Formats: sequence, structure tokens, C-alpha cells
Amino acid sequence: MHMVYPTQLSTQNMGRLLVNTTSLLRSRPVAGARISVSYTGVPDSMVETATTNSIGQITPIELPAPSIDYSMEPSANQPYSEYDVRVQAPGFEPVEITGVQVLPGVEAIQNVTLIPLENAMGEGNTAESFVIPPNTLFGDYPPKIAENEIKNVEETGEIVLSRVVIPEFVVVHDGPPRDTSAANYYVRYRDYIKNVASSEIYATWPTSTIYANILAIQSFTLNRVYTEWYRNRGYNFTITTSTAYDHKWVPGRNIFDTISQAVDDIFANYLSRPGVIQPIFTQYCDGKQVSCPGWMTS
Repeated sequence: MHMVYPTQLSTQNMGRLLVNTTSLLRSRPVAGARISVSYTGVPDSMVETATTNSIGQITPIELPAPSIDYSMEPSANQPYSEYDVRVQAPGFEPVEITGVQVLPGVEAIQNVTLIPLENAMGEGNTAESFVIPPNTLFGDYPPKIAENEIKNVEETGEIVLSRVVIPEFVVVHDGPPRDTSAANYYVRYRDYIKNVASSEIYATWPTSTIYANILAIQSFTLNRVYTEWYRNRGYNFTITTSTAYDHKWVPGRNIFDTISQAVDDIFANYLSRPGVIQPIFTQYCDGKQVSCPGWMTS
């Protein structure tokens, strides 16, 4: 899935953060929500505050970010800065997101769904919390366990779709397949792809590189959908968040404008081979810590 790092360089070291707020009920915008931004790990370091407008958004905030060079070539330097975002609105449970990632020259988009107090589990004093882990290119994650690129769907008892269908939703299991304690999330397909791409590539990359990676992510995902891979094995989900099996998807994480636009442009596309209906199961590894001849690498 991951392509070779691009080599373009720039000195732009500011990024933008847009926060969108909607209510859990009927997805209505939440006006008048107070947004507080601080440096991750320094809770008293208030960087910016803002209030959402009538459509539930703030004016994008300019925030310091590392050099774009760090996201263009493998580096020991973290290529994004991290911020904590707290959202408070009258009548809603507060939300805290730790580790919102801001890259230089692009816009980070933090979508926040607020739970009305009458639907909240608590009394509104305890915030709903999300923690965003490192991008897979910078963090330490289990390597992909090898599988066949084209699945044999002619085995006895194997049930597959009659054609490739672009689903509206996928069910995401937040852990390895056998972890019965992990939560399942119903996620819109487009939002799932945007989340995965924002977790596994850098939004600063050239458009062609971003599109190539998204095509591979979509092909991988649609192979899971088409073959009903996990449901045929007795599970009640479409895909997992374990990098040993699938993509990295993170509940509540921010996405990026360049990735979001690319997904909107090509969300119905995937990779295939002549004479084979099913999308190619596009496996990948970083190509450095793990060797994977014949796979896509970062």
C-alpha cells in the first residue's frame, strides 16, 4: 500500500486545524461549542481557543508544525506536531482528543460528534476521550501476516458477493480478530478509508502518491468486503484495526484535507487483474524493519 517516499522539499512549517462539531442526534451542527487547543503532554499550555459558528465549525487555526522534510524522507524526527483538543458545549458531554496530528502546509480536520447529556452515560462532568496513536510510518506496529493476493473463493462453504459492491458502511473490529473484548464500530466506507489513509501515509505527499496509496487501501478493503473474509470465519465484522491482519484505523482521529479530497474523488475505484473479479488484496510493509519481496513498500 505504501509507496516510495517523495523527495520534494519545502520550508513551510505551519499547518491548519479545522474542527467540525455535530450532535449524535440527527447529525445536526452544534453552534457555540468552545474549542480549546493545547500542546499534547502540556495540559496547561493553552495555544488557541475558538467557538463554533452556525454550521458547527471554527475558522481554521494556524499551528506550528515540523519541517515538511521529515515527512518526505524516512527520519528519526516526528513529522507532525501533536495537540490536545477539548470540546465543550451546553447540553452535551465534553470530548477530549489527545494527540491530534498537524502536518505542515495542509489542513487537519477534526470531526467531533457530541453526545447530548440525556443520552450520555455520566452526568457531563467526565469527558469522552480519544487518544490518537502514532502514524504507522513513525510508530512501531506488528507487520502484516502474509496472505494470498487472490483469495480462493471456490472452496466448499465459501460465500462471496456476486459482484464487487462499494458498501455504505463497514464494521470495524478495534483489535485482532480473536479479541472478543474489542469494540465493533459501524463506519461509513468513505470515512473509514480517510481515517486509514491519514493513519498510514502523510498528507504532505504529492497528489499522485496519495492517490496511489488510497487505491491500494480501497482495493485491500474491498477484497475483505467481496470475499466476506471474516464473516465466513464466524466473525460479525468486516475488517480489523490490527496491522498484522488489516489496516490501522483509529476511533476519533483527525483526517487531512488532501486525503479527504482524494478519497472523495476515487472512492469507488480499486485495483484488479484481467480475468479476476475480486479486488487485489494489496499487502504491504515498510520495507525497512520488515522485508516483503513482491509487496508494496513505503
